[in-house]
Amino acid sequence: MGLFNRSAKTSASVAAPAPAAAVEPTSSFVSDIAGDYALDPSHSRLGFSARHAMVTKVRGSFEEFEGTAHVDTVNPAASKVAVTISAASVTTGNEQRDGHLKTPDFFDIENHPTITFTSTDVARQGDEWAITGDLTINGVTKPVTIDFEETGSAKDPYGNTRIGFEGATTIDRGDWNLNFNAALETGGVLVSEKVKLEFDISAIAQVPATA
Repeated sequence: MGLFNRSAKTSASVAAPAPAAAVEPTSSFVSDIAGDYALDPSHSRLGFSARHAMVTKVRGSFEEFEGTAHVDTVNPAASKVAVTISAASVTTGNEQRDGHLKTPDFFDIENHPTITFTSTDVARQGDEWAITGDLTINGVTKPVTIDFEETGSAKDPYGNTRIGFEGATTIDRGDWNLNFNAALETGGVLVSEKVKLEFDISAIAQVPATA
């Protein structure tokens, strides 16, 4: 979720043009972001990265997902987040690798078509949020905590109130029975056990329906 920037303009001096004064962007342009939101998939990324052959990182993401959030700035613990991801939408830029990820070696999409996250606790300190919840992958549910930074909020040109967050956490894929691997002749394994989950979130405020 990107931060919307603003800059101030200064009028020119009679004697000589004066340089415009730099204005630092603020962290939020909406005074209170409390409310109900829906994820905007076209402007969000749910991604991951894992080390391959012990030498480089392979990055991927999911193209199809939906989610909702209730943000309570006065009582953050009352905030809630729920996300559902289509496991079949995984993409890493390589068709053969993507096909392998969909098999029982990894996501087993025939038996477990969705990946879900449901929050169980939310804490806040300034612009920093810690969201703990149940992550279900491959039919296995484990708790994880994701640290998020509030990156901005604004009214977009269509009148929507948007908020943005960036977050990440590292998990051990074996905890979700994603156990495929192969030994390397030089030592080590083909795919790292540790996987970094990466989130760039843009969410749109939901206006309550009128009676």
